[in-house]
Amino acid sequence: MRAANLLAGNDDGDAGLEMTVLGPRIRFGASTWFATAGADLAPMLDGDPIPNWQRVKAPAGSVLSFQGARDGMRSYLAVAGGIDVPKLMGSRSTYVKGGFGGLGGRPLRAGDKLETLGFPLKGDFDEVAMPDSFVYPTYGHDHRARVVLGPQHGAFTDQGVETLLGSEYKVSVQSDRMGYRLDGPAIEHVSGPDIVSDGTSLGAVQVPGNGFPIILLADRGTTGGYAKIATVVSVDIGRLAQAMPGDAIRFESVSVEEAHEMFAEQEAMLWDLAEATGVVPRQGLSVVVDGEVFEVTNEVGEFVSLPDGQSDGPVWSHRARAVGIGNAFEFDISVRQARTEQ
Repeated sequence: MRAANLLAGNDDGDAGLEMTVLGPRIRFGASTWFATAGADLAPMLDGDPIPNWQRVKAPAGSVLSFQGARDGMRSYLAVAGGIDVPKLMGSRSTYVKGGFGGLGGRPLRAGDKLETLGFPLKGDFDEVAMPDSFVYPTYGHDHRARVVLGPQHGAFTDQGVETLLGSEYKVSVQSDRMGYRLDGPAIEHVSGPDIVSDGTSLGAVQVPGNGFPIILLADRGTTGGYAKIATVVSVDIGRLAQAMPGDAIRFESVSVEEAHEMFAEQEAMLWDLAEATGVVPRQGLSVVVDGEVFEVTNEVGEFVSLPDGQSDGPVWSHRARAVGIGNAFEFDISVRQARTEQ
């Protein structure tokens, strides 16, 4: 979704559509630009095939349709300006199981009309594709999920950990956006699956009493009481979410440092795309406390941006404040920029 938004000229967090397997039929009420990314659902504009992972112009009255999944199962559509739905808890996304967010908290249906927010870019607007650093994905039906062991891998026997990392699992038909239930060899606990309930992160691999792992995804519950043997690294979540029931998944252990390197490479690619499309993200500072992101402001309420200085010493320091729902933090902050050696 982030890549589709940037291709469309939007901020990477603007609202778009997630389309599963079949895809909708959409008529554009006004001339605009759009992009699709993720699974190849064979997109067509007025009956002519169009490329995935590229900005495309849609004349007023034109119709976007899809022939169905050719590779992967979830495609993402972004339209210039972003879809105009109310923000709820800082997000425009839809939580269907809870019945809130998006358009009435429900999936779209025939006859729905969506508006977009203001057109974000000035000047010329041309077709743009992904940067050279991007490797176009081929999803297929055999998937690798790289994981960092934990947070409770000590609750499993050595044999249990070996089972996870050495076995092939299949995505069960009892899978959805909450999580992927996997069929395959059972994973052995040391003394049972239960823990004191704690937070569940995106990609956590939870193992209930039957020993069959569940990968927790976007619509997961906020807490859970089963031990989590591992966590899928964030850069693999998008690929993993393209797995269809019956697809094979194998797990591979990596270190936290390796996961950080993968994430940095992904963000560098998205930054290249943002620059190529003319959408330069605000270089603001934020802090994360218990999973909640807080924008950092200075003493007078202005957002604190990253410095443009080139020195390797402190660029500035002052008293800062981060405010979220029901929480506020004050702290001293110093920002420095490391010098890059060639």
